[in-house]
Amino acid sequence: MTANHSNRPIQVFDPRQEVLMAERRLPHWSQAGTITFITLRTWDSIPKPVLMKWLGEKWDFLRGQGIDPMAPDWKSQMQQLDATIQIHFHRTFSDRWNEYLDSCRGSCVLRRPEISSIVSDSLRHFDGDRYELTDFVVMPNHVHLLVAFPSEEDMLAQCESWKHYTAVRINRWLDRKGRFWQQDGFDHLVRSAEQFEALGSYIADNPRRARLSTGEYIHYAKHL
Repeated sequence: MTANHSNRPIQVFDPRQEVLMAERRLPHWSQAGTITFITLRTWDSIPKPVLMKWLGEKWDFLRGQGIDPMAPDWKSQMQQLDATIQIHFHRTFSDRWNEYLDSCRGSCVLRRPEISSIVSDSLRHFDGDRYELTDFVVMPNHVHLLVAFPSEEDMLAQCESWKHYTAVRINRWLDRKGRFWQQDGFDHLVRSAEQFEALGSYIADNPRRARLSTGEYIHYAKHL
């Protein structure tokens, strides 16, 4: 199945195709050619106790519905639940997570144009070669992007490449050392054309929701 972003078709999740599941601190699912919504966040954006509490509550909720949160098809299983349960899940977990990020906790050095441009330039550098990038926003303490990779293995490798390269450059600019990004980002295989359009709108609207001024973020949307 494809979604049209302007004139170019974008592949969305196909349950008939192979899905690669990689286990780290968080599970990651990837599918060749499928557009993926990825969130990268800075090391100090969310304290570890807050993150672990959020994850534990989320997994407990899913298990309470008879869903294994480690199963590669848990999101598809969620879609089979009653609509009121799905709405409650997203309001409780997705909305709370995004609201916490948008409250701009931590040092928020990506608010500075000379720092955010390092990330923006890195994301765009291999677009059309190693991946197909459609949208992103660089926020003060996190990044959202929509991107497709040619193989299942490429997603984690490219995310690590982005984080390593930008962390070295940013730490050099700030004259400091140490971790800059959280080890695990969050990723979601886009499952419909409607969801693809909604996520593109979400990315574009992120700075307004966080009450940022011009110059405190970078938004990019490819006109395909």
